[in-house]
Amino acid sequence: MTTYAESGVNIAAGDAASKNAYKFAKQTFAGRANMIGAPVIQDGGFSGLLDMGNFYLTQCCDTVGTKITIAEKIKKFDGLGQDLLCMVADDAICSGAETVSITNTFETTAIEPSEISAMMESLSKACQEQKVVIPGGEIAEVGDMTNGTGWGADAVGVVQKDRVITGENIAAGQKIVGLKGRAFRCNGLSLARRICANNFGPDWETVEYQDGKTWGEVLLTPSKIFQRAILEAVIGTFDGEKKYDVHGIVHVTGGGIPGNLPRIFNDQTLGAKLDNLHAPHDALKKLKELGNVADEEAYRTWNSGTAMMLIVDEADAQNIADALNAYDQEIQAQIVGEINTTGKIELISQYTHNTLTFETE
Repeated sequence: MTTYAESGVNIAAGDAASKNAYKFAKQTFAGRANMIGAPVIQDGGFSGLLDMGNFYLTQCCDTVGTKITIAEKIKKFDGLGQDLLCMVADDAICSGAETVSITNTFETTAIEPSEISAMMESLSKACQEQKVVIPGGEIAEVGDMTNGTGWGADAVGVVQKDRVITGENIAAGQKIVGLKGRAFRCNGLSLARRICANNFGPDWETVEYQDGKTWGEVLLTPSKIFQRAILEAVIGTFDGEKKYDVHGIVHVTGGGIPGNLPRIFNDQTLGAKLDNLHAPHDALKKLKELGNVADEEAYRTWNSGTAMMLIVDEADAQNIADALNAYDQEIQAQIVGEINTTGKIELISQYTHNTLTFETE
């Protein structure tokens, strides 16, 4: 069986490093207590909140990860900007925040102006669609310090104080609305690349997947950004009227559903039963088969079809799913499960229909 660890990603080490980094970051909080920009402690959150008096400002950062190495191999960069914005904007919306701006940083072995231009054009297009501005950025040529190019972004968002989503009101009986993702987004690509290389050789990116599309092209499928749809169809924009109550939002990124859903639980007794998840993309199913990847490994590595989840009141759940589907014909939203008090995540695998159980700790 092929695992994420065999692909060079040590999840345990990453989690430990993140916990240590957050410990040192929290040591800076006291210095701004009772001042503008005082931090709001939100352990497990997808972004950091700062108290700006009448509202909260949120900040978060991320990268496109190893997806960019595929783009470099086949010289196709036109969707990476959408991926980059997605990684940060869909993190910010988890606290109810509307992303207003992002800055971005390139670190590259050697500057290729045409490639940078293609990526920035795609980022600009995505930002215009999402009503986000790009006030600045950095392009650093670092020689042999890196191999290829890395691309990351920092997002700034705003949220009204009475609309911030913290997870503190999550309770048993509430429904979970899931939004279907396009293939891989930017997580689990190292495992996907490893499987492709093992099966198709060093030039796997140019091997046909199906219908004239190569494996490189299908792994580069741009991420669907949900923040604008959630703002306008569900929770309301910063300047607009509030619509529905949402108790928690989960961006299914690194760690998959079992690694991200428990992050927003306010009580260790909380759990969830997910018996109607979206089906994985066909390419994900094929890679799971080619790599003989276990169900548990697949759900801990990839979003496996469900890219975002909203925890809402039972009475609102179907209306919220309908509102999202009506807002954008490319969105597929449905009720995927329910919150309970088992202290576990139980899900029906959409790969094999087996029942999987994950601890929430």
